[in-house]
Amino acid sequence: MSRPEVLFPLFADLETLDGVGPKTAQALTGLGVEKPKDLLLLLPHSGIDRARRASVRDVVPPTTVTVEVTVGSHFAPRSKGRPYRVMVTDSALEFQLVFFHARADYLQKLLPMGQKRLVSGRVEVFDGIAQMVHPDHVLGIEDAGELPQFEPVYPLTAGVTQKVVAKAAASALARMPDLAEWIDPGQKAKEGWPDWAVAVRTAHAPTSNADFSATAPARERLAYDEFFAHQVTLSLARASLRKAKGRPSVGTGRMQQAVLAALPYKPTGAQTRAASEIAQDMAAPLRMNRLLQGDVGSGKTLVAFLALLVAVEAGGQGVMMAPTEILARQHLAGLVELAALAGVRLDLLTGRDKGVERARKLEDLAQGRIQILVGTHAVFQKDVSFQDLRLAVVDEQHRFGVAQRMELGSKGQSVDVLVMTATPIPRSLALASYGDMDVSVLDEKPPGRKPVQTALVPTGRIDEVVEKLRQAVAEGRQAYWVCPLVEDSEVLDYASAEARFQHLRAALGEDVVAMVHGQMPAADKDAAMAGFVAGRSKVLVATTVIEVGVNVPNASIMVIERAETFGLAQLHQLRGRVGRGSAHSTCLLMYQSPLSETGERRLKVLRDTEDGFRIAEEDLAMRGAGDLIGTAQSGLPRFRVADMERQTALMAVAQSDARKLLHDDPALTSARGKAVRNLLWLLDQDRAIRLIAVG
Repeated sequence: MSRPEVLFPLFADLETLDGVGPKTAQALTGLGVEKPKDLLLLLPHSGIDRARRASVRDVVPPTTVTVEVTVGSHFAPRSKGRPYRVMVTDSALEFQLVFFHARADYLQKLLPMGQKRLVSGRVEVFDGIAQMVHPDHVLGIEDAGELPQFEPVYPLTAGVTQKVVAKAAASALARMPDLAEWIDPGQKAKEGWPDWAVAVRTAHAPTSNADFSATAPARERLAYDEFFAHQVTLSLARASLRKAKGRPSVGTGRMQQAVLAALPYKPTGAQTRAASEIAQDMAAPLRMNRLLQGDVGSGKTLVAFLALLVAVEAGGQGVMMAPTEILARQHLAGLVELAALAGVRLDLLTGRDKGVERARKLEDLAQGRIQILVGTHAVFQKDVSFQDLRLAVVDEQHRFGVAQRMELGSKGQSVDVLVMTATPIPRSLALASYGDMDVSVLDEKPPGRKPVQTALVPTGRIDEVVEKLRQAVAEGRQAYWVCPLVEDSEVLDYASAEARFQHLRAALGEDVVAMVHGQMPAADKDAAMAGFVAGRSKVLVATTVIEVGVNVPNASIMVIERAETFGLAQLHQLRGRVGRGSAHSTCLLMYQSPLSETGERRLKVLRDTEDGFRIAEEDLAMRGAGDLIGTAQSGLPRFRVADMERQTALMAVAQSDARKLLHDDPALTSARGKAVRNLLWLLDQDRAIRLIAVG
């Protein structure tokens, strides 16, 4: 799809703008400005009141003031490094203009004695005398009209000044075409939003501080445009995922009933609800693309297994994918009993399967003898083929982006996709990252999970902690000890896993303590984990490889060293590794004092609640969206005006509007659809544009 001609002027080179040469154009890229259109959304973040006053007497310094003055005597500095002073008088007061490193001839031309000038700048009182150091503006009275009453202040980067950015922005604004409206007319009228061009001009010409508020109509409209463009992109991705016609998979319920009847507990309401949402999606003729989101210990495995059984009952196969070999084996261990109850054949395929063994598994898969396969990415290699793959469950500890989700769908002819995440995601982020998916949330804990007692302990008390561990081990309990880093690095004075491992072995006994870390060969890692699961070792020293999915019911103590260096969500995940058995569990957050204010706030939130969603909301409030998901791999959109954290409601409206639009006009060919195409070009939604082109 080619770019509409009406937008050409906004996509020209920056150097076509007033006052922009090659150097300035290069510098502007530091603000994310590469084309004139980018300046339209580079909005001022604050403003300076430049309204004229009669006299400096009328304000309380230090503050910015604009007054008309008569220029008096000039006093050049006597020695180097001293300031140059010019006496001026307004209607009621004499004060000084002060300049450093200025040339006398330049100042005499700028401020000729006896003439009137308009000066604007910050006034301060020094030794009882009012001074304006380096006025921002000095204008002849006939040019006074050039100074706005309220001057916008733009974000800056090295190599550009306010004047340069303001001039370039004004030049970009002058090229704005008149574009047809893309917002739903009812929505626009209800909110009282201005037209797009009016909104952009208004946002660049604030008249008071109220205009910088996120709820000012012009800004709110521009924020909505960004959310809407993003959600249209996600909805197009969702449509193209679904366009591959799904195959209805209707379960008989026979295997599911067998499993549910044999469980020692009753599933929670949330589990039952999620399972039925998934079964309905699978029975529909469209491809399922659903996210199953649940907190630590909310019972996602059971829900995912029931979904896999629907695929088997319907005569097909299911696959469950984990990001690492350890987790794939863990899933297998967790599903073995359930599979036995259901009478289905379950098997594991990882990169480690070789030769005859691998060939046998591939043959069984192709013949449909293996009904449910658990594995790592190895299940997507070219030579792996299923007899009839109906459902892929992805345990996404690694953020599985929209692109990977689309790739996954291409393995089976029309595979339903269920993505599981154990990270509770605040609603705004869920909309931004998973707007192309339907979401099921598990927000209840199954009965029998005991709360974990959490305590904060300064590192100075490490000996007491080791002593406590010795007693616990003597009573037959098991513990995790999580370290921050693997290599000893002088720069970061962390106790490395290696050193901590040696220290704990010396204190507790050689055969008591085992270790896993990211640099170990996979076989050693598995062996160490297996020894801990079997109870041969009692204390497992680990880096965060144990973060997700590890299940050792007998482990009831979690020690996290330098807890203040971890993110809240990560700490919450780690704590979720204990409290899985019948024993009373504790989690000790060891920190290096003194803690920063936010460090303390984060650890206290964790101590006071076990609700993952509350913790995620708090994390979002403290760190912002990019950090929460790690912007590099999150694929999270970068918004210029919109604020994902504070404008969740707006994002939700944008999502439902985008979905409705694409339902009514999937190829964006209506008048409004064509207007939306302009918006997608303006906001760099290249992916959306490619999807329409393909569509």
